[in-house]
Amino acid sequence: MENKYLGKEKVSKLLFKFSIPCILSLLISSLYNIVDQIFIGNSELGYFGNAATSIVFPITIISVAFAWAIGDGSAAYLSLCQGRKDTKNAHIAIGNGIIINFIISILFVLLVFLFMNQLLFLFGASEITLPIAQDYFRIILIFIPVYMMANGMNAVIRADGSPGFSMASTLVGAITNIILDPLFIFGFKWGIAGAAWATVIGQCISLIVSIIYFTRTKTFKIVWSSFKINLQIFSNVIKLGVSTFITQMSIVVISLVCNIMLAKYGAISKYGTDIPIAVIGICMKVFTIVINIVVGIVLGAQTILGYNYGAKQYNRVKKTFQLVLVSTVIVGLISMALFELCPSIIIKIFGTESDLYMEFAIKTFRIFLFFIVFTCTIKVCSIFFQAVGNPVKASIVSLTRDIVCFVPLVIILPIYMGVEGALYAAPIADVIGIIITIILLILFFKKLGNEENSSEKETPKILDSEEGAIVTISRMHGTRGKYIGELVAKKLNIPYYYKELTAIAAEESGLDKEFISKLNQTNNVMHELFLTTAPAKYAIEAQEKVIKQIASKGSCVIIGRAADYVLRENHNLVRIFIYAPEYYRIKSVMEMYGDNETNAKKNIHASDKNRASYYNMIANANFGDVNNYDLCIDASIGAEQTAEVIYNFIKNRK
Repeated sequence: MENKYLGKEKVSKLLFKFSIPCILSLLISSLYNIVDQIFIGNSELGYFGNAATSIVFPITIISVAFAWAIGDGSAAYLSLCQGRKDTKNAHIAIGNGIIINFIISILFVLLVFLFMNQLLFLFGASEITLPIAQDYFRIILIFIPVYMMANGMNAVIRADGSPGFSMASTLVGAITNIILDPLFIFGFKWGIAGAAWATVIGQCISLIVSIIYFTRTKTFKIVWSSFKINLQIFSNVIKLGVSTFITQMSIVVISLVCNIMLAKYGAISKYGTDIPIAVIGICMKVFTIVINIVVGIVLGAQTILGYNYGAKQYNRVKKTFQLVLVSTVIVGLISMALFELCPSIIIKIFGTESDLYMEFAIKTFRIFLFFIVFTCTIKVCSIFFQAVGNPVKASIVSLTRDIVCFVPLVIILPIYMGVEGALYAAPIADVIGIIITIILLILFFKKLGNEENSSEKETPKILDSEEGAIVTISRMHGTRGKYIGELVAKKLNIPYYYKELTAIAAEESGLDKEFISKLNQTNNVMHELFLTTAPAKYAIEAQEKVIKQIASKGSCVIIGRAADYVLRENHNLVRIFIYAPEYYRIKSVMEMYGDNETNAKKNIHASDKNRASYYNMIANANFGDVNNYDLCIDASIGAEQTAEVIYNFIKNRK
């Protein structure tokens, strides 16, 4: 397969190739968040203006959480459709994403307008900064639909195989913002309203560029029917995007709690309310630049990690991670040195203020970002775990630092330490977070070291047979469906594929046979999220390609793997679904595997759930729905009798 070079090319060369575009794209994106603050801070508004934008920023992140969740979900769904050559559902998912994103954006604007002042006060506005924040936010809010649409469409453009165009879309908007900011703020003397207009005009241009792309897409085409709501497809989009939503909303929670505590305890300190709010806003924007660099590195590595993990080339997984980790630590240490040794140079880029302002700003950079190298490492390891198909560990690493540790600490510490306590919450959370991360990494790599590649056996071949029925068998766990399928194949004297399919797919793709075999057997509370990871995606692509090759060779029986959907356009297809009452299946599992009744019941429920989520993700249809099959049969009549019924059904069909 075309992905095999990921398992052979020099790791450092691959990492450079994939990471540089990701880093540039993320850095360009971060320009939107930082340019306004630089020009506003150097205007007559000073830190009051920066405080106002810092108050508004978390509210806009809420809108982006929805936009990115829908955009990333649509992009992930598009990637799945690309793998299975599904042109029917891809455009519907994207069209639904666009229209629902737009509807949510309108509702968001209306709701926020109704409660604007309450929200601004909640996020830290004072009597001084409230009118400034209102002037800025009213303009930003009116154009929130533009902002959300542009962000949602950008993710789809990347998934369509045009990351360069996606980056260009963001870049042209950022450049527009940079050019217009000084013109509007200083030239036209529009103040903070000028910064807002510069931002929204840049966003409008980004959206226009994205819309132009949607007229010349590569793997899908938007038509009017794309916008007809399909709740089943859109529910899959939401499932695929939920992790992005949680990540973005965690940023909102962190910003909200941090701003509230800084405003509350700043008001009773010598710094007042506005200085801490302004400074933390600047600090977080600078922090984002550093994080975007290391996140860009590991995002570029995702493809390499995913393929080699699926191929059980664990040495290449370790080497890739080592390069990512070393790069992350270097970036983190350089950043830490800058923030500790010369924070004033960075702060003055955003305007020079009073001695009191500089005092708190220097203190914030030195305390809040003291362990930024740990923060970077935690973020990178979270994405690493996602890349190797372990979303549970990814979530633990991410949420431990940000939600479990930082949020409680930023609430508790100021009670005893005043406004400075909020600053110490970050480095303490970093220390706890890095300890948890290291423990999970050790456990992961220890388990990785104990796993052996599957023993080498001769790879089965795809056998030629006469043209005739292509029989696909889906089955509930415990129905003895594999044995029934084998009996049917013998009666028809045609090839039978079950384990053979995964062995051939492994040979074709370079992935590990055991990994492909267990693709829809992973007993994981986040199984659906696992199916969207890079290793699972490569495995799905490999086995679907082999299923089509097998069917092209003539009549055969194929067990599972959503083969009925993969081969849906084959005119010789016969789709069978085997079910049975629970008592029968429990008894079968007890006999076949030696389980007791409790474990047998637990296993059939877990297995059926995983098969259903796999089938739903692949085929966008319900596992076991009678409308999806030509014959549904109760296996409790006995395996031999079931095979006989299926045989007669196939022989007698016209």
